[in-house]
Amino acid sequence: MIRRLRQLFRLAACTQLLPILESGDDPLIGGQAVLEGVMMRAPNSYCVAVRKPDGTIVTEEGPASRLADKSKFWALPIARGVGTLGQAMSLGMKALNFSAQHAVPEEEQKKDKDGNVKSTEIPKWMLALNVLFSLGLFIFLYKFIPLLATNEIQSRVTFLNNQVGFSFVEGAIRLSIFLGFLLLISRMKDIRRVFEYHGAEHKVVFNYESGKAVDVPTAQSFVTWHPRCGTSFLMVVMIVSILVYALVPLQGFAFQFLVRLALLPVIAGVSYEIIRFVAKRQGNMLSTVVAPGLWLQRVTTQPPADEQVEISIRALDGAMELEKQKGGRLVVA
Repeated sequence: MIRRLRQLFRLAACTQLLPILESGDDPLIGGQAVLEGVMMRAPNSYCVAVRKPDGTIVTEEGPASRLADKSKFWALPIARGVGTLGQAMSLGMKALNFSAQHAVPEEEQKKDKDGNVKSTEIPKWMLALNVLFSLGLFIFLYKFIPLLATNEIQSRVTFLNNQVGFSFVEGAIRLSIFLGFLLLISRMKDIRRVFEYHGAEHKVVFNYESGKAVDVPTAQSFVTWHPRCGTSFLMVVMIVSILVYALVPLQGFAFQFLVRLALLPVIAGVSYEIIRFVAKRQGNMLSTVVAPGLWLQRVTTQPPADEQVEISIRALDGAMELEKQKGGRLVVA
C-alpha cells in the first residue's frame, strides 16, 4: 500500500506539472519530460523512452495523428489551440503512466518468492483518481481561491469595485499561488530529476532544429529554455486571463466562478495562438509576452547529465523512425 501511495503521489505531482513539462507545436518536433525519461512527438508519431532502475532503456512508440487532419474545425484559430492542448494532455498522461510503471525505484519494487520483480502496472482506479484529483486541485488553486480571496479584499477596499482592478488583483494572487507551488514542488528530489529531463528534452529539440547532427555533445551545447515550452504557455495564460476576466461583470461569486470555468477554452486557445506566433517570428514586440516564461524555465528546466540527454535522443529517434514509416514529413518552424 505504501508503495502504491508513493507511486500515486509522484504521478499526481507530475500531472499537475504536465502543462509546464510539455513543449512543441502541432506541426513541429516537441516533447515532454516524464519520470526518468522523455516523450518526443513528431507530427503523427510519438515515442517514450524511460531508463529503468537497472540502467536499461525501455520505449513505447505509437501513432499520434493531428486533429486538424481529422476535421477542418480543429485547424481554425483558437479551436486548434484547444484541440492541440487537449490532445497533448491526453498523450502526456499516457506517457507519464508508462514512465511511472517502469521507473519505480529499486527499493520500492516488490519481488516474488523466486526473486522476480512483480508487475508495477498502475491500477485503473489509481489513474482515474489521479486525473480527478489533479483537475480538482487545479480548479481549486487557480480559479476558486484567487476569486474568493479577491472578493474578500474587495469587501474591504473600495477602489476594487471595478472589473479591471478586480481582475489584476485576482491575477496577482493566481500568479503568486502558481509560483509558490512551483518553487515548493521543485525542492522534491523526484521533481528535480523530471526538470533535468525537461532540460534534456529542450536541448535535443534545439539540436534537431539547428540542422546539426543530433548527438550528446552537440545537444549539451544548447540552452535549456525554449520559447515553445509549456512554462511559457502557462505564463501567457496568466496574462491573457487577466485581460479576459477584466471584461466579466462583477455580479456575484457564483456567476464569476462559472464564467471563469467557461472561458478556460477561449483563454487557452488565444494563448496558444500567441505562443505559436512568437515562436515563428522571433524578435517581434510580442516576444516580451513570453519573456517571463523563459525566465521561469530557469526553475522548470535544469542542466541534464549526458545519460539524460541520451534518453531524449533515443525518444527522438524512435518518433522519427515511426514517422518515416508512416510517410510523415518532419518540419521545423
